[in-house]
Amino acid sequence: MRRARFLLNSAILAGLLAVPALVEAQQWSGIIDPGRAVDWSTVSPTGGVGNRTTICTTLNPGASASQINSALQSCASGGVVYLNAGTYSIAGIDFGAGKSNVTLRGAGADKTLLVFNSSAAIGCNGWWADVCMHSSDTNFSGAPSNTANWTAGYAKGSRVITLSSTANLKVGMPVLLDQLNDDPSGSNDGDNGNIYVCAVSTCSDDSGGGPGGSARVGRDQVQIVTVTACSPACPNSGSTQVTISTSIYMPNWRSGQKPQAYWATNPVFNNSIEDLSLDHSSSNDNSGMAIFNCSGCLVKGIRSVNSNRSHVWILYSRGVTVRDSYFYGTLNAVSQSYGVETFPGGDVLVENNIFQKITSPQMLSGACSGCVFGYNYSINDYQTAAPAYLYPSAWVHAGGVDNVLFEGNVGAGLYSDVFHGSHHFLTAFRNRWNGWQPGIYTHGIPVALWPYSRFYNLIGNVLGDVQLPQTTYTSSTTLTSGVFDASIFTFGEGTVNCCLNGDPNVERTVMRWGNYDTVSGKSESSTNDTSGVRFTSSEVPSSIASYSNPVPSSQSLPASFYLGSRPAFWSTPSGTPSYPAIGPDVTGGNIANVGGHAYMIPAQVCFSNVMGGPANGVSSVLAFNASKCYGTTASTPSSDAPAPPSGLQVTIQ
Repeated sequence: MRRARFLLNSAILAGLLAVPALVEAQQWSGIIDPGRAVDWSTVSPTGGVGNRTTICTTLNPGASASQINSALQSCASGGVVYLNAGTYSIAGIDFGAGKSNVTLRGAGADKTLLVFNSSAAIGCNGWWADVCMHSSDTNFSGAPSNTANWTAGYAKGSRVITLSSTANLKVGMPVLLDQLNDDPSGSNDGDNGNIYVCAVSTCSDDSGGGPGGSARVGRDQVQIVTVTACSPACPNSGSTQVTISTSIYMPNWRSGQKPQAYWATNPVFNNSIEDLSLDHSSSNDNSGMAIFNCSGCLVKGIRSVNSNRSHVWILYSRGVTVRDSYFYGTLNAVSQSYGVETFPGGDVLVENNIFQKITSPQMLSGACSGCVFGYNYSINDYQTAAPAYLYPSAWVHAGGVDNVLFEGNVGAGLYSDVFHGSHHFLTAFRNRWNGWQPGIYTHGIPVALWPYSRFYNLIGNVLGDVQLPQTTYTSSTTLTSGVFDASIFTFGEGTVNCCLNGDPNVERTVMRWGNYDTVSGKSESSTNDTSGVRFTSSEVPSSIASYSNPVPSSQSLPASFYLGSRPAFWSTPSGTPSYPAIGPDVTGGNIANVGGHAYMIPAQVCFSNVMGGPANGVSSVLAFNASKCYGTTASTPSSDAPAPPSGLQVTIQ
């Protein structure tokens, strides 16, 4: 039975339809309980890269990969290697092992065209990519360069932790924190229905556990932090109090799970690739671009065509930003065909990008703590293995993912699976997810949370489409499973390998507030339809014992959960779109079939109005230039993006 909604009287309705004023950091205050979210305002729009103007080297078409790589590796800190307009047929780009603070920039993604003509040109510490930014040591889950026990400072919100050793660690360097999973034996004895970090066969459809080694075995929960101070001074071989850049996010860190830290000896910082096109069609390397052990690296204004596994693979890196870019197609269009992938990452920002004809555009296949996916447009999420099956635009696909924000995205939906383990405290705010892609009719669900997806916050989203066969508001373990593929939400449904009985704790712990859905709306006779907006107290987990959320006292929603003002990229040649663009308080929107509650976001305006992309997204690759689509992005890095410590940069002549 559908739960009853509050009646909206005229006073409440007037407040609901008024676009709210912007508020300060922790914009979700008063809506989400502090125990269920983090401060996402610290993500930087430029990583750690400012507006670099010093040109080290200018190269012309005909330059070889070795000439480009040599220029990057000899460029002074803060410099730019500039590639003039034209086509460059090359083997691979290597920024140099341990090289920091340089930019590779073109004349625009429609002018400077890099075509990769061979595979396995760049080893990239074993990750094999056409473009590589990487540390000089192979610090990863299977071979951490430095390790220490984490002995104190576990509480959520803490900014001082204690490590047993800080060998090779300096202020400004990133550190990966992890701990043992709750149920390494696979007995399920550790599950009390609340936080349960698990990636073995009893809580995972993949009996092998984690996704190919992104987490240390049995230690899937990972948060990446930056060291800002040490007492006594580090490096040293003894116990050290370490001050960190962002607070501890999860509330379940504890000594009984043997928490530890590991870090690279020579991580890299603040490299960027900007304003050029990368064509991977003739390469079969693992990814188009690998960013490995890098803090503050930036990908901006690029076009990337037909990568293999992923267009941008973010590995063991913190504070990476991928923005204002266009990603088209994959070589194989199968299950492992991704747009931007974290493996793992921390405080990553993926913002204002276009994903066309990519199987899984926004992919978390390793832990990602404090990450933000904001205002991305995905169209024609294409794959060949099961072409009638919907692969959603946002996919949570690894054990240990926590405190991620999806905001303002337009695409098929959110899919939080159980293939590789459990996830906690993710928030979706003001997304327009329709549960559909061209020609795809199976699994058309805007929000699908599988078993062990717990303590999610789903707020102010616009879901479904009146043209689709969505007839059920919620399908869960307590309802008939036959309505699964016709639902707006599915919560905790059982899966074949691990979870046939399902997980009732998904629905028990989820928070829904202020979403609009087309099943509740029933009809779209008006472009200002409020009948499908649900501010329902029974859909707020206010009475659960752990991590409850009080029913909000107001139905007013902020414009953003991470932005302090309307972003610069919101200005387009077609004008300035409505801001916020999506939500129950938006009226008269220009996206059809959702009661007027959604306008096109800037990336969608760029694709449709500037690039000439078709509504079904099935055309071939298009020309793209970010400067023709968006306003200037702020160039000042946040205070949470420190300069690399002295003595870390390795310049290869």
